[in-house]
Amino acid sequence: MEIVEDVVIVGAGIAGLTTSLGLHRLGIRSLVLESSDELRITGFAFTTWSNAWKALDAVGIGESLRHQHYLTPSILVASTFLDQPASEISYKGHEIRCLQRRLLLETLAKELPSDTIRFSSKVVSIEESGFFKRLHLSDGTILKTKVLIGCDGVNSVVAKWLGFDKPVFTGRSAIRGSANFKGGHGFGLKFRQFLGKGLRSGFLPCNDENVYWFLTWIPSTKDEELEDDPVKLKQFVMSKLEDIPNEMKSVVGKTELDAIASSPLRYRRPWELLWGNISKGNVCVAGDALHPMTPDLGQGGCAALEDGVVLARCIAEALLKPGGEENNGKIVDEEEEYKRIEMGLKNYAQERRWRSIDLVSTASMVGYIQQNSGKIMNFLRDKFLSRFLPGMLLRKASFDCGTLRY
Repeated sequence: MEIVEDVVIVGAGIAGLTTSLGLHRLGIRSLVLESSDELRITGFAFTTWSNAWKALDAVGIGESLRHQHYLTPSILVASTFLDQPASEISYKGHEIRCLQRRLLLETLAKELPSDTIRFSSKVVSIEESGFFKRLHLSDGTILKTKVLIGCDGVNSVVAKWLGFDKPVFTGRSAIRGSANFKGGHGFGLKFRQFLGKGLRSGFLPCNDENVYWFLTWIPSTKDEELEDDPVKLKQFVMSKLEDIPNEMKSVVGKTELDAIASSPLRYRRPWELLWGNISKGNVCVAGDALHPMTPDLGQGGCAALEDGVVLARCIAEALLKPGGEENNGKIVDEEEEYKRIEMGLKNYAQERRWRSIDLVSTASMVGYIQQNSGKIMNFLRDKFLSRFLPGMLLRKASFDCGTLRY
């Protein structure tokens, strides 16, 4: 027996749950399929810039999350290549916080009806079925949906169906962790970042007790065995912090083994975003399924939040009548509704295409500059570019995705 839904979202990550909550706020039910048996809390935390908080406010959860996370006043950038004082860039006038991923996903999920997320539901194939899409799940379930949204990450089944290639390995990897200091960490509120010798590392307090940290590097073949061994990961990071202040070492040292993870950094080629199908008929992608990017701008999660707001707004405009009433229980011309959905998703794709290209391209360029190990590039970065790059990050964070109103 086939189950019929209006909107099916594949993936209960940031983009998927934000889209679902946006639709819920507008009176539209969606079903979120998550392949895991619970919410996947990977990455521990991420920097949320002003643009992310505008999106969180749009779906109604910004205020509750603000109360649980520090406002970051500035960033201290230090070079491990040149012997010079750290430069400090103020974030005055901008809202920047280190947001714990677990709290974000749990807050999004709690705001949704209890039957919205279907766990242990892996999509294995997608088929055309008239004006619907038919999904086959690994447990044998068959779903039909008017709208299919892929928020299923870098290995997206939906992105593959749309014709996108797999994201490309950048040649860099990242190790991330979260340390808990019971009774308080005493590091203050500032974001600290260290650059040089082919490494980029740093740490940022989330609140009184939790500190998020990261290290990105260019791995060799022998480093591949590190990925699944947290003991070796921790030892590896400590070995790379020889020229880094003791504060960073103490944060890594305090990190429990289950709070450290490694992953290769991948991105979508900008020309794929330029020419590819972000939407096709009644199918589209969002979040990392659309624009996987390197973490050098700190905009991956922020852009996923933007996607969710814009996508919910565009779908609502297609599915709701002018008076705001859903078409449930009324005779609806399926072809006419399909065309409205198709146009709504085209509008979403048009609105997100250039924003995605901009963020992916800029993140890649910033990563190249920040992590280059060449002496000339290190000198230019530390003497001149270090003052320019933070301003670029703040300009990218000034974007406003708008509200849910259409």
